[in-house]
Amino acid sequence: YALVKDEKGEEMHKSRGNAIRFEDAADKMGVDVMRWMYCRHDPAGNLHFSYAAGREIERTVFNTWRNVHAFFSEYARLDGFTPSEKSVPMDRRPDMDRWILSSLHMLVGNADRAYARYDVAAVVKAAEGFIDSLSNWYVRRNRRRFWRAMDGDDRDKVAAYQTLHEVLVTLCRVLAPIAPFLK
Repeated sequence: YALVKDEKGEEMHKSRGNAIRFEDAADKMGVDVMRWMYCRHDPAGNLHFSYAAGREIERTVFNTWRNVHAFFSEYARLDGFTPSEKSVPMDRRPDMDRWILSSLHMLVGNADRAYARYDVAAVVKAAEGFIDSLSNWYVRRNRRRFWRAMDGDDRDKVAAYQTLHEVLVTLCRVLAPIAPFLK
């Protein structure tokens, strides 16, 4: 980066008392959040580094991502879902499933091209939008599909599980270079 500055845009110096040691920041906010913060900025410009910015990334990106995973894990465990079940054909899945999978495939394609250009900031920004859509559009509008009791041949519920499983696994693979230690 041109310079790493504090949240007010001032250069960090020990003598000013506004310097943040890497070890302290890594312990306080986590290395994935720090990596995300660095990756989302253009290296040609100044990076304004602060704990507040890290908390915002944690809240809007990582907590949302974890919450979607926790939602899936809890209901999949309760219903005994296994990813190896026979896949529901795409033409039998609701529009919302096809929409989120289409969005996922667009993210994968864009990430592939951006990684090839070493444009990690483009990957991060696209992923932020995708994670928000996944949580606020897909999961929110499909909760009832996961809540229904399993009764025999419930393809709709299985399709919801298969879709969300595919999305979460693929998202982890796409973002592994940026957030490899996500917990």
